[in-house]
Amino acid sequence: MKKLEMVIKPEKLESLKAILDDCQANGVMITNIMGYGNQKGYTQMYRGTTYSVNLLPKVKVETVVPEDIAEKIIEKVVAKITTGNYGDGKIFVYEVVDAVRIRTGERGEEAL
Repeated sequence: MKKLEMVIKPEKLESLKAILDDCQANGVMITNIMGYGNQKGYTQMYRGTTYSVNLLPKVKVETVVPEDIAEKIIEKVVAKITTGNYGDGKIFVYEVVDAVRIRTGERGEEAL
C-alpha cells in the first residue's frame, strides 16, 4: 500500500477529486494549508506600497491506496493538474506497512 500526499493549488481540488473517484480511491483527507516552495511567494504593489506575500494558500490531499492504483493516480495528476507554472504542487509517496479498520479489525488492503 502507498500513501499519497498531494499539495496542490486550491482551484485544482475538484479536478483532483474527479481523478481520485475515477481511480476508485476509497478514502480521502483534505486539509487547507499555507506554504511556499521554490518561488518563495510573490511581491505585490498596493496603493504605492510593496507587499511581500510568502505564504500561499494550498490544499493537501491524502489518500492510502494499493500500489497499482497509486501509479495510475500519479500519472493522471501529473497529466491533468499541471499548468506548467511554479506552484503547481508536489506529490509525496510513502510506504504503508499496515492499516487497521477499527470497527471490524480488518487489516491490510481489506481495511481500505
